[in-house]
This record gives sequence, structure tokens and C-alpha cells, in this order.
Amino acid sequence: MSEAAALNGARRDAELDALAGGGPIDVLVIGGGITGVGIALDAAARGLSVTLVEKHDLAFGTSRWSSKLVHGGLRYLATGNIGIARRSAVERGILMTRTAPHLVRPLAQLVALLPDVRRRERALVRAGFLAGDVLRRLAGTPTTVLPGSRRVGAAEAADLVPTVRRDGLDGGLVAHDGQLIDDARLVVAVARTAAQRGARILTYVEASRVSGDTARLTDTRTGESCEVTARCVINATGVWAGQFDPALTLRPSRGTHLVFDAAAFGNPTAALTVPVPGELNRFVFAMPQQLGRVYLGLTDEDAPGPIPDVPQPSPAEVEFLLEVVNTALGTAVGPSDVLGAYAGLRPLVDAGEGRTADISREHAVTASDSGVISVIGGKLTEYRYMAEDVLDYAVTVRKLAARPCRTARLALIGAPANPGAVVPPTAAMPAALLARFGNEAANVLAAARCADPMTPVVEGIDVLRAEFAYAVTHEGALTVDDIVDRRTRIGLVPADRDRVVDVAAEFLS
Repeated sequence: MSEAAALNGARRDAELDALAGGGPIDVLVIGGGITGVGIALDAAARGLSVTLVEKHDLAFGTSRWSSKLVHGGLRYLATGNIGIARRSAVERGILMTRTAPHLVRPLAQLVALLPDVRRRERALVRAGFLAGDVLRRLAGTPTTVLPGSRRVGAAEAADLVPTVRRDGLDGGLVAHDGQLIDDARLVVAVARTAAQRGARILTYVEASRVSGDTARLTDTRTGESCEVTARCVINATGVWAGQFDPALTLRPSRGTHLVFDAAAFGNPTAALTVPVPGELNRFVFAMPQQLGRVYLGLTDEDAPGPIPDVPQPSPAEVEFLLEVVNTALGTAVGPSDVLGAYAGLRPLVDAGEGRTADISREHAVTASDSGVISVIGGKLTEYRYMAEDVLDYAVTVRKLAARPCRTARLALIGAPANPGAVVPPTAAMPAALLARFGNEAANVLAAARCADPMTPVVEGIDVLRAEFAYAVTHEGALTVDDIVDRRTRIGLVPADRDRVVDVAAEFLS
């Protein structure tokens, strides 16, 4: 089973050759972010022949720039979007209990009750947390998976986030949400599970001259092209969707995060959740992450104009994040503490005037004049639901012979129900390896043919040489950037990136 899910250069080349010489396929998916790979998995699980093409790497765009949270929809409930709030809670529960319990874990979120947080704001936060408990129960997610909200005293609040302000601290309110070990890892796991079920996952392949049933595909590594016929072409390119349907109206919104050493926040075990002054439903989060980091986010800024491949944070966003979080810290953080920064663009459906923060996160499924089906908008948490929605539409309008959707119970590679491993993991395995690979961790070590597989790639970073090897042999990494920036997240800190690029190059030679 593990080899069926293995993505690598040899498989890619063989499947490109087969595609060029074969007949029509059922579904061609353009875009290798979380929505695209979700569609590929859904289509393959329905028994359809499916090919996904991505002109860069898996999770190259928006899907790797998130807060790494699987939100339960609380924010949307507060704004009256009951449907998306309930769906988000349901999808979070599916990920945490069935499809990806190895990749999504509960994260405590602390709102410190400081003098700045007035009585009305405290009441609103508490009411919101209680509403979140109701959503969790309605979604059927047990408290053993996602604990309920509670009030904590000042001492426990300080234990959760040691650098929180102590003067006037009146304890805190704690709720839990889902946290991904990494968003790019989720994308790769979904893509590999799709491959396990027969989907072709082809990175560094660009689509052009696209219509509702044809596309020209070009291997950007060799320059060779072929024409492909499909019964259905689905555009899942996010903020770039307008390239394949100029009639689409998107309004990209930029979300920025800063990266810190976790020690700057006292090595917290909870996310510090800080209300944005003057706002009722916006917060800044300082979230503990893998590799001993804390990510601080999130902004919500209009991003008009051409869409860059790699968006950049603005100085104003950096200043905003630091100012807000310092209102809740006893020891301030400043620009010198920032080890790295990243920004992503949300593919919001254009709703005309107003702030991007107020635009609905609902998705939309549309068809162009040429017949290309596009899915736009939405949010990472609902990727599976979005894929089901667009496939249901495609099956109906294109009259595809397909089984009903099965992905709500289909475990991703590495989950207990889909270990994909030749040997089971043991308690002696590094905790970080288990956190990133779940029940597939043993296979990462068993499959390694490199020297010193259990040795960290460089001192001070808990990524093993075996993980770099697995990125190439099983996870479809074809370049140094694929390994450093997406299969692992070492590249989020430029100084760390510089230390490992030569090591990564060894595994591609």
C-alpha cells in the first residue's frame, strides 16, 4: 500500500508518457493546492480516471501559507454565517476523528483577561467559546478529541503562555481548535492518497489552451507537450483561477505571519489569542508550531493587481502584528526577534465594496463559456466538502459514471486506518517523526537508503536525513525547494534554509 502511494520522479515520467499516449480521461484537475488534490482524491475514490497537473509543486501557492489551523467555524457563527460555521465544525471533526487524526491535533487557545479586555469583550469571548462548544457537539466531535472551553486562573494562564503580561492578569478563557502539524503536509498526504487509488499526480506540468474537454500539457522540466482529452476539466487554481476563466471575479486578500523562536514566547503550549483593539471579531494569534517555532498572525489586507507566485508581507503588516501581540505580553517582541515571515493570498469571491475581512469565506462552483468548471473561494478546513460539491456538479452536468462521494470516511496515508507502512511504528521513534508521518513513520526509516538516516539534517533541527530521502522517493519532491520549503518547513527561516540546501541537494543527485 505504501508503494502505491509513492510519488517520485520515475512514476511522474512514466505517467506522463502514458497520458500522452492514452485515450480520454474522466477528470483533469488543474491546480495542486489543497482544493485540487481534494478533488483528485474524491474523483479517484468514485472510480473515475483522474489526472492532476500543477505547474509548480504541490502546495506551492496559498495552501502552504495558512495559520496551520483547522478552524471550527466560530468566527463565522459570530457574523451570522451559520451554514459555513456548522460545516467547518463538521469537517474539522472528520479530519480529527477519521481521515487525518495523525495530522490534526487539539490546540489550546488562551484569551488572557487583562485590563485592556473590558467586561463586554470578555462576555462576548465567553459566549463565543460556549457557542463553539455547541458547534463541536453538533458535529459529533467528542471532548476526548477536542476538549471543551473553560476559565483558568492567572497561574495556569501563565503556565500556558509564560510571557503573558502578569500585571492585572485575571486569568484567562481557554478554548480548543484543530491544529495541523503542517498545511503542506496535509496537501501531500491527500495527493498521495489519491495516487494510492489510481490518480495521476503530475507536478511541474503546465496547462494551456484549456477548454471544457481538452488541454495542452507541457512538462516544464523538459519542454515536451501533449494534448489531453477529458470528459471534465476542473480549474482549482485558487487566486490564479482567472487565467482559465476571465469571467471570474476574485478579490485576493493577503494574510501575513511572522516566525519566531518559541523561546521568545517562553515556549508556550497554547496559542495566545489577542483581540485586535477596536474590533469585535478579529484576533491575532501567537501559535506554537513544529521545529520549535511560534507563528504570529494574521492580517487581512486587500491585495489588488497582478498575482505574484510568492506574496510578500508589507512593513505595515509586520508592525501591526507586533503592536497587537505586545498588548498582551510582559516581555515585548520586536523586529529583531522575527526569524522569518510569510504571506498568502486568500481566493475570496468578489463581493464588491467593504473590507476583505468581512467577505464571506463561502466557495462557488461555476462553468465558463467553454465548459471549464471552476471552484473558487472557500477555506482550507472545508477542502473535502468543496471537492465533494464540485464533483457532484461535474458528475451531474457531464453525466459521468461515478460512485457517490466516499471521502468523509476515507483515511489519508499515515492515519491508523491507512498506515501504508511495512512495519508498525514503535515508542522508540522520534516524537517529531511520528508527529509528521503518523503510522507511516516506520516506513520513512525502513525505506531510507541514505547514509545516517536517523541523523538530523543539521544540528539543532529535528528533521532526519531519512525524511529528506522520503521526500524524494515517496512524496514527489523534485527540487531542493520542494524538500526545504514544502515537504519540510525549514525554509520559513532563511538562516536555517541556508544551512540545509546543500544537504537537500545530496538527495537529488
